[in-house]
Amino acid sequence: MTSELFDLTGKVALITGGNSGIGLGFAEGVAKQGADVCIWGTNPEKNAEAIAVLCEYGTLLHAIACDVSDAESVEKAFAETLEVFGRVDACFANAGVARSGRFEEFSNADWRAVMDVNLDGLFYTLRCAAKHMKARSLAGDTGGRLIGTSSLGALMGMARVEAYAASKGAVIAMMQALAIEYARHGVTANSILPGHIETAMTAENYKNEKFANAILPRIPAGRWGDKSDFEGIAAYLMSDASRYHSGDSFLIDGGFFLF
Repeated sequence: MTSELFDLTGKVALITGGNSGIGLGFAEGVAKQGADVCIWGTNPEKNAEAIAVLCEYGTLLHAIACDVSDAESVEKAFAETLEVFGRVDACFANAGVARSGRFEEFSNADWRAVMDVNLDGLFYTLRCAAKHMKARSLAGDTGGRLIGTSSLGALMGMARVEAYAASKGAVIAMMQALAIEYARHGVTANSILPGHIETAMTAENYKNEKFANAILPRIPAGRWGDKSDFEGIAAYLMSDASRYHSGDSFLIDGGFFLF
């Protein structure tokens, strides 16, 4: 039985990049506490698979094929989300991509590909959510949660992924600014910083024996993270328990940064 403090019954979560990995972990965490969930992802098949996973929790579910790097696509997807659910109480701007390579050889196209999704996509998505939450507040329905997925790479020097690190550093700055601007409307804004998490995007790295031998011994928890490690923080940030907690950055890394 869920406690009242973390009960999300009647609340709606929008999660971009929610069809796998960390995003699906967010979705499971809030659905387990009773939240209805809308998933945005570019792959309709993966969206359907995610919905099948979430069905066991018995909440209202919907998936939309959306490319967050396209502002018009985001506007349409957000409108559809409101048509289905009527409201959005928490927006997890989680969609992200990575490109790697030697910095002096890094192409304009790769730089743009990362920024288009990780930064511009975050902006388009949160702009819709903030506008909606402010309008609700002005109508007497105060409250909302804005959550951006950043990265350990925003805090530590990580060679050959400068574009990714730069985009994720910007996430923290944006969430802090949103925390100030929208506090008067009962809206909180926070960042989540994953460490070394085993997902489809990172799988090849962790199969690399040299990489694994260099990194895994430095993780005090003794393992790679996985999507289940993000269920609790998602439920907390969406719940009333976090209504006075804003502008923070939550590092989920098994102690790696400190060691």
